[in-house]
Amino acid sequence: MNGPIPSSWSPLILSLLRIVASLGYMTHGTQKLFAWPVVEPRPTVELMSMMGAAGVIEVVGGALLLVGLFTRPVAFLCSGQMAAAYFIAHAPQNFWPILNGGELAAAYCFVFLYLAAAGPGPLSLDAMLGRSRR
Repeated sequence: MNGPIPSSWSPLILSLLRIVASLGYMTHGTQKLFAWPVVEPRPTVELMSMMGAAGVIEVVGGALLLVGLFTRPVAFLCSGQMAAAYFIAHAPQNFWPILNGGELAAAYCFVFLYLAAAGPGPLSLDAMLGRSRR
């Protein structure tokens, strides 16, 4: 044990990172597609639009990541979607993420890129089906 958390817990914490990140990510898609959850009513986006495509990726990709199925390719796709979201919606407003509102998009981008490289962890359908290999 080299730190406050035993290194033997790393695989479990990897699974927890995937689960928590995917739940947060999915809510962005459910807001776009179903206007849920929201504090005040807002319209949904057109399904056949860039925002609609983003919502589909967020809901379907988030659900697949949540259960850990096809984790590596799905996480890579979601990472790319978050990079595109950052550069299309946030970066033109200001260089600094704290000023352009893009911190979350950047963070999701790199969390999903990490999952694409590291895999889903042991609490996943990929691990259960024997698809997760390092």
